[in-house]
Amino acid sequence: MHICIVGSSKKFFSGISAYTIVMANAFAERRHKVSVILLRNLVPLFFYPGRDRVGKGKYIVDFLPGINVYNGMDWNSPISWYGAYRFLKENKPDATILHWWTSSVAHMQLLLALAKNMNGEKNKVILEMHEVVDTLEEKIIPLRLYSRVAGKGLLKLCDAYTAHSNDARQSIIKAYNIPQDKIHVVPHGPYNAYGTDDSKDDGNELKLNGFTILHFGMIRQYKGISLLIKAFNMLPEEIAGNSNLIIVGEDWGDDAELLPALNESPYRNRIIFQPEFLPDELVPRYFNAADVVVLPYLRTCGSGVVNIAVAQGKYIITSELNTMKESLGEYKGVAYFPVGDTNTLRNRLIEAYDKWRFGEIEHYHYSDTSWQFIVQQYEKIVAAIKNQ
Repeated sequence: MHICIVGSSKKFFSGISAYTIVMANAFAERRHKVSVILLRNLVPLFFYPGRDRVGKGKYIVDFLPGINVYNGMDWNSPISWYGAYRFLKENKPDATILHWWTSSVAHMQLLLALAKNMNGEKNKVILEMHEVVDTLEEKIIPLRLYSRVAGKGLLKLCDAYTAHSNDARQSIIKAYNIPQDKIHVVPHGPYNAYGTDDSKDDGNELKLNGFTILHFGMIRQYKGISLLIKAFNMLPEEIAGNSNLIIVGEDWGDDAELLPALNESPYRNRIIFQPEFLPDELVPRYFNAADVVVLPYLRTCGSGVVNIAVAQGKYIITSELNTMKESLGEYKGVAYFPVGDTNTLRNRLIEAYDKWRFGEIEHYHYSDTSWQFIVQQYEKIVAAIKNQ
């Protein structure tokens, strides 16, 4: 069949950009015809915290030859919207998969969903929901109103929806009143593009000694990073003095507790804080350097970072959220702690340190989720909605 995938371009590079590319390649590897529409300019630059790096990066991941790419739609350019419409009309996909992660792109996705009747009823629209609602957008009244209006219109036009876990599925049903039989659970795909080797060669470029703790990804309040710093501050001196805490990612400035916890840390000299977007080619360096990846999320509908950590075979400490437990399944290299519990997180860090000290941290393997399985799930969904 012919699948069209709609996601973020490399210009505003993020996990969704990489996910769009990896998903398109996975469908192509299953011998489906694949086309892609990229959302290029997502928002006015002055709204975006990482505006200084927009459009300047070079990235490891890229589309396979033979994938037809339209690059792309701009938030303020009706000409680009018409170009995307023409692209859809020429390619005539059987189904279009829209990636939903922010309401800021809702009007562009709404236009693509409205165009689904251009080829009769052949083109079915599936909304893959990476998020229920962005917490920062929810706090800004104009964005919240825009999200409700445009998002509601988009949701009405879709033929099916997917979530990354049963827990996320229930949250989405509750938030948007979606019929239960229209929303399916398809797990978050693995990020193998950054390698699966547990070699420390690249990590040695950071010139770190001792036990290394990594938090990777966008710095947001709901990620619980200030919680991690507080737990690190509570470690015994003999452990903290032989440990490194690396926090790296683009800072959106909505965690008021983060900088005070960082600046008041008795182990500030053991913390590497890089509040900046990490170039794609440097991602393996930080994961290879890490002995443990800590993701103390307060909430999540799915995590691309945990999938990178799993692909790298890393030991993971994360919050006991249903979504995380479901996505990690039988992965052996994981320890959980209650959401928001600093004391238990500190204890998990001490346990991980002891494992590292005695050589008990392994390179873990996990094969429960594959892109082949994910594409097969989409094949079933498309077949079902085409027969409705």
